[in-house]
Amino acid sequence: MKVLKIIIIALVMLSLAACKSQYEVVKEGSDVNAKYALAFECFNNGKYSKAAELFENMSVLTNGTERDDTVLYYWGLSNYRAQDYITAETNFENFLNKFPRSGFAESAHFLRTDCLYNATYRWELDQTPTYTAIAALHEYRRNYPGTVHAAACARMLDDLNERLDRKAYENAKIYYTMEDYRAARVALKNVLKDDADNIYREDVLYYTAMASYKYADLSVPSKQRERFLVFEDDYYNFIGEYPESKYRKELDSLHKKIKQK
Repeated sequence: MKVLKIIIIALVMLSLAACKSQYEVVKEGSDVNAKYALAFECFNNGKYSKAAELFENMSVLTNGTERDDTVLYYWGLSNYRAQDYITAETNFENFLNKFPRSGFAESAHFLRTDCLYNATYRWELDQTPTYTAIAALHEYRRNYPGTVHAAACARMLDDLNERLDRKAYENAKIYYTMEDYRAARVALKNVLKDDADNIYREDVLYYTAMASYKYADLSVPSKQRERFLVFEDDYYNFIGEYPESKYRKELDSLHKKIKQK
């Protein structure tokens, strides 16, 4: 029985070694047709990392041939499907530089933008990749105005712009949290000066008014009247834009309070 187990294990190991060697033999060989067929077999079976290795491996052999653009495109697509977005983005960029008029060009361009989108970070972190992705999306939409990916591009742009808006708003709000109300008002006003369409506009205007109120309320009596007038301006700006806001009741109460003073 022990000998039989050893034989079975040995056969299994030989079988696995044979499977591996078949892939390695094709990969290390010079038969382009065999590489091409096996690469697509791996791709169609969802073995994207192996497919990417084979497409990369044969890219030198197919350079300048009729298969060149197909191999380069599927090299990128394999990395994309394997969720290696950094490598895939480089693949698609190189592909577009070499084959700007290929039948795969539009798809490669869109997938490159999607790779850039997937390489961005949440709003709390560095937003340099976000700006890069936004620029690429605008370029893609200019080049392909009738694209079937228009809705996907719009969703990505909305998400990326929301991150930028959130970061600008939260960075300015930090001063309010730190109770540096004078700096908070300046920073919050600069948010809308830089981007009047910031989606957090209502919150920005609310905290602008609150910052001016608290700055005035904490001031020495001789400065309060002047500074409460600044709050009054911020208050009227806010209710003029957002008369039905959830913040309206609180700001109305503060405005009434300074009128009584």
